[in-house]
Amino acid sequence: MSAASQKSSLIWLWLAVVIVVLDLWSKFVTNTSLDYGVPVEILPVFDLRLSYNTGAAFSFLADAGGLQRWFFVAVAVGVSAMLVVWMKRTPRWQWWVGIAQALVLGGALGNLYDRVVQGYVIDFISLHYGEYYFAVFNLADVAISVGATLLIIDMLFLEGKFRDRNETEGEA
Repeated sequence: MSAASQKSSLIWLWLAVVIVVLDLWSKFVTNTSLDYGVPVEILPVFDLRLSYNTGAAFSFLADAGGLQRWFFVAVAVGVSAMLVVWMKRTPRWQWWVGIAQALVLGGALGNLYDRVVQGYVIDFISLHYGEYYFAVFNLADVAISVGATLLIIDMLFLEGKFRDRNETEGEA
């Protein structure tokens, strides 16, 4: 195996840093520019609406009395540590996996910062159709969703093909 193929996906950590910076910047701008809960229509299906989420996705456990904050902090720290180890073990040539890992890591760290510093996550992207509203979310949530989707696609459709290719190359 060549030295180049032994390099890890840690090269993509810069992308996680970019996600964190963009996420925190967008939350700062939103938090200082919008009134809480007052929608600013951008498109008929898209509003900016400042919201504070003490729970997880879709405000899961938002009314749990405060302990959920530290539970979600512990989960984010654990997931982030696991992602860094996984990135180190992922070969650089699997760049799409490294990108996906970095997106999830950046999103997790962006929301982790909010939870530790403020006790809640700042959300502001509101999608709706008529009177049907999706949960309000932020750029960190977008990064996590896109990264998780890429990882699922890799698991379902790509992983076996590359494993078979590596086994064949190893036998030659």
